[in-house]
Amino acid sequence: MTKLIIQIPSFNEEETLLTTLNDLPKSINGIDEIQVLVINDGSTDRTREIALEWGASVIDIKPNKGLANAFRTGLNQGLKMGADIIVNTDADNQYCASDIAKLVAPICEGNADIVVGARDIFKIKEFSPVKKILQKVGSAVLRHLSSTNVLDAPSGFRAFSRQAAMRLNVFDNYTYTMETLIQAGAKELRVVSVPIKVNPQLRKSKLVKNIFDYIYQSMKTTIRMFIVYRPFRFFITLSGLVGLLGFTLVCRFLYFYFQGDGNGHIQSLIFAAVFLISAVILVIVAIIGDLLSINRKLLEDIQTRVKNIEFARK
Repeated sequence: MTKLIIQIPSFNEEETLLTTLNDLPKSINGIDEIQVLVINDGSTDRTREIALEWGASVIDIKPNKGLANAFRTGLNQGLKMGADIIVNTDADNQYCASDIAKLVAPICEGNADIVVGARDIFKIKEFSPVKKILQKVGSAVLRHLSSTNVLDAPSGFRAFSRQAAMRLNVFDNYTYTMETLIQAGAKELRVVSVPIKVNPQLRKSKLVKNIFDYIYQSMKTTIRMFIVYRPFRFFITLSGLVGLLGFTLVCRFLYFYFQGDGNGHIQSLIFAAVFLISAVILVIVAIIGDLLSINRKLLEDIQTRVKNIEFARK
């Protein structure tokens, strides 16, 4: 008996929510039961009433706390409802609901823990050329940082197995897309991308105020999560760069020194010492960070065991 929960984070979506709900599939191969969960994130319009009238389950958050918190709340509620698979989609009907079958298939077949819907970015008319390029570059960076093969990192159209949902944590208050991918790679969860289609835009994005704010928020979240889950790799790389700069300055000093002009370049030696000492400190920080990450893994293992007890099916 495989149960699918389709969660829809919503904030003042009375104009688009009904369209999104009506497009959802009634049956999917390999799925025995489908339930819809609307996370009402402090809406002040008829979002809640529309969801209830349609027949969806609703969980309320007051006041509005943002997309990342709504996503996290939805995962936990879906686990409480006994979900085997949780699909996250947007309330603005951006993603084609018929592609939910594509998302859940790899999980049903046992080939994936997380499935991300990959949009054909260059065919989305509403995206500017700059945004299309930035989306592609951002996804390439995330693939490298997360050690996954995800094709569309910012895509919020995703499916999670029950165990993947239990093992993921969302700390950021802005978005969950980048953070969960870095976690998935660090926890060796199997991430698969599947091609999906998108619908014509019904409204502008509420998350992206402007492209520069989105880049800043995404970079901040990505760097923060990379430090949390890959501390040794982050600090040892930084140490190597700083150490290389220090070594270069030492070579510069020695070159001029043996040319008989060392007195005028003593500043190179001073800066080299600063950079080399900094490199050693960063190595120490990398080791401490790695030790702390071991404790974090142990705590997350305990958390997963607690969730298995808390969300045990009745």
